[in-house]
Amino acid sequence: MEQIRQYVDTNRQKFLDELFELLRIPSISARPGHNKDMIAAAEYIRGKLLEAGADKAEVMKTDGHDVIFAEKTVDKAAPTVLVYGHYDVQPVEPLDLWESPPFKPEVRDDKIYARGADDDKGQMFMHIKAFELMNRLGTLPCNVKFMIEGEEEIGSPSLKKFCASHKDLLKADVILISDTTMIAQDIPSITVGLRGLAYMEVEVTGPDRDLHSGLYGGAVMNPVNALAKMIASLTDTNNRITIPGFYDDVLEVSDEERNEMAKTPFDIEEWKEAIGIDREVGETGFSTTERTGIRPSLDVNGIWGGYTGEGAKTVLPAKACAKISMRLVPNQNSEKISELFARHIDSVVPEGVTVKVKSLHGGEGYISPINTIAYQAASKACEATFGKKPVPVRSGGSIPIVADFEEVLGIKSILLGFGLESDAIHSPNENYPLFNFYKGIETIPVFYKFFTEMSKG
Repeated sequence: MEQIRQYVDTNRQKFLDELFELLRIPSISARPGHNKDMIAAAEYIRGKLLEAGADKAEVMKTDGHDVIFAEKTVDKAAPTVLVYGHYDVQPVEPLDLWESPPFKPEVRDDKIYARGADDDKGQMFMHIKAFELMNRLGTLPCNVKFMIEGEEEIGSPSLKKFCASHKDLLKADVILISDTTMIAQDIPSITVGLRGLAYMEVEVTGPDRDLHSGLYGGAVMNPVNALAKMIASLTDTNNRITIPGFYDDVLEVSDEERNEMAKTPFDIEEWKEAIGIDREVGETGFSTTERTGIRPSLDVNGIWGGYTGEGAKTVLPAKACAKISMRLVPNQNSEKISELFARHIDSVVPEGVTVKVKSLHGGEGYISPINTIAYQAASKACEATFGKKPVPVRSGGSIPIVADFEEVLGIKSILLGFGLESDAIHSPNENYPLFNFYKGIETIPVFYKFFTEMSKG
């Protein structure tokens, strides 16, 4: 451990400078105007993997954005760890809420502020630097492969096919991922469950143009009013989703497991204060951590229509739209849920408007067992660097490709994340504490050590 800490301490500024170069690249996968930035980010990562000691690193084409693949073989008889991460980031709007430009990274209050600082450039880059550390110190105990994609923020539409086409190339004993959170800097945790996702867009159309709300109001169905009614029909007064069949495949968690989950440290007052609310809400009969970990949810992610500029413009809009996401629990199928959602919307369309429902992307939930060698190795690694045993937690977030990895490649994943819920991922002022960044670089090599020793028996 002392050798690892010494290397990290000596290279702290170098690691940060290199990460900043990556953070300056606006690799927004959702925007075609950033395609050149996506290529630039991929090439930068390829170069850093080669500098870190990879035998080879290449940018590989997919049906969408590129995948960077790299590998280092130390012993064909040794186990192989496949590191997964992504270099694409979320859009940055609303820009006026950022305290500093999203692609001009800076450190404030011992935190890195930039889009992608945590999700996932900062966390992914820890693995490259940990890999470099092991190569420089001559302590890399096993074979390593990297698969860094550029479409996670849009649902990884090309990666499943990429994996199916390159099964031999991607053969490994475990997939190691840092794209999740830990409870707190003094409470390490390992994510053992992810929710799935069904992400939809609803478009409601009324008259063939915007109309004067005085001349036509009360005589023509307003698409915004109609959309609001349709959205209101999706949940009841107990915050339970009303789509017929939605809960059919939900696996109810036993009282015993719920009691174990309740032991996880969680201060509801601190949680509310951290996000600026005075009251938590959700499905009746479940705690806040259960609502985000073991129960599905439905939320409007964006809604627009009519005049939204400054001042007044009295129009009855021709069109209204909304983006709606449903977080799913393991055993729910995203395609089935998308179909049930579309069927329900069609059944509640008011007269006078038409509706189009489109599925934007989706993926399945995932449960990672805690009795595997990989989990035990991750647990021991955290205990060695943090000084305490990590807590297994179920995350409310989604990484849809993780379930696909198991289906296509037949490999289990270990979700060893170092982010914090306060890092504001997907939001203005995304950040990543320097402590977490460097602690991740310290912990990852220890995972490799324990995983290799335990795999050999």
